[in-house]
Amino acid sequence: MMHDATNMWQKLLQAWKIKEVRNSLLFVIGMMVLFRFLANIPLPGVDLNALQQFFKTNQVLGMLNLFSGGTLEHFSVVAMGVAPYITASIVFQLLGMIVPRIEEIQKEGEAGRQRINQWTRIATVPLAILQSISLIAMMKSSATRVLIHSDFLYYAAIVMTMTAGTVFLMWIGELITEKKVGNGISLLIFAGIVSRLPTTFSQAMTSFDQSQLFTWAMYGIIAIVIIAGVVFISEAQRNVPVQYARQVRGMGGGVASQLPLRLLMAGVIPIIFAISLILLPTMFAQFLVQAKTAWVAAAATTTLRFLQNQTIYGILYFLLVVGFTYFYTSVVFKPDDVSENLQKQGGFIPGIRPGPPTSVYLQSVVTRITLAGSLALGLLAVLPMLFQGYMGTKTFALGGTSLLIVVSVVIESVKQIESHVTMREYDVY
Repeated sequence: MMHDATNMWQKLLQAWKIKEVRNSLLFVIGMMVLFRFLANIPLPGVDLNALQQFFKTNQVLGMLNLFSGGTLEHFSVVAMGVAPYITASIVFQLLGMIVPRIEEIQKEGEAGRQRINQWTRIATVPLAILQSISLIAMMKSSATRVLIHSDFLYYAAIVMTMTAGTVFLMWIGELITEKKVGNGISLLIFAGIVSRLPTTFSQAMTSFDQSQLFTWAMYGIIAIVIIAGVVFISEAQRNVPVQYARQVRGMGGGVASQLPLRLLMAGVIPIIFAISLILLPTMFAQFLVQAKTAWVAAAATTTLRFLQNQTIYGILYFLLVVGFTYFYTSVVFKPDDVSENLQKQGGFIPGIRPGPPTSVYLQSVVTRITLAGSLALGLLAVLPMLFQGYMGTKTFALGGTSLLIVVSVVIESVKQIESHVTMREYDVY
């Protein structure tokens, strides 16, 4: 492991010496700084002290704040963060599984991907408006008066500002992704989590009590388990043997190689998607709980009680992480394309015929290893919640999820940066 860490730092230093990579990294850092600047500009007419009190009594807001990238705790001009964009992405990817026309468009390659992305951007706007209205309704229902003003024009201005902020962050996220040093949306969430670390650490040290030494030790153990687990499942891979036929000076011969298949191809995306899908009905239920229609209010109250049950929430979270891991793996890994490329290059898997049989074999291998990867990721995701239930603390679930996202995003970005170095080495030779 020490050797791998040393090798990783060497790769990063080599990457920094490459002008294109260095410029990309500086651009990404600049965008993240801009994001954090906007996240600290509060909207007018908001009582921040009352907002902090509301946060302490509403765990859903804490999760939404984590998911938005830390923009909600100041009720900033980008308060909704990238949540509506992620929701829109989930909607269109799920529609691709049930609507044949969208599935056909997704298979059109780069042109199809661009078309789906455009629809996702358009759908983000109404979703941002709906989620902004729901958030304002939550603030109005709080015991403490978070919003000082209550006229229609003020609410309309707030909704327009938050929607514009989401669209701006969506644009920044796509610009970051284009630099190929990490997923832009994941990096924005990462920036929000990391920016709160100094404050969180300071508060933890202030409230430290020797009687809680065992609890703190357990925090440390769980954190180490999460970090080690994420690193392990991110680095683990199944090497499929591949034989390349070639002629050497008129004599038959071959070159043996391997096709690496990662245990967890989806990275941190299943965690983000799972949180989004759980938060969405919770937000709308809290919005509808004050509805004048009795059955609507009753349905919203039942939904809230159902999702606030920690056991049910944990089971749903686990199942969604496992499901989205499979789903996103099917998006990023196309066995038909891999099989076709192998055949074009004169490669074949020993004992497996080229063409469709190779595609079927690769799909079966990926399905098996994804089962192990998805179950491991799901267990790591609910581990902080299990600890929360055992110790009775309400904050560690958020901290554990934050740690899971941070480690996963770092690993994903490092891998992309290392790929730049590897490509440059091939160009040199």
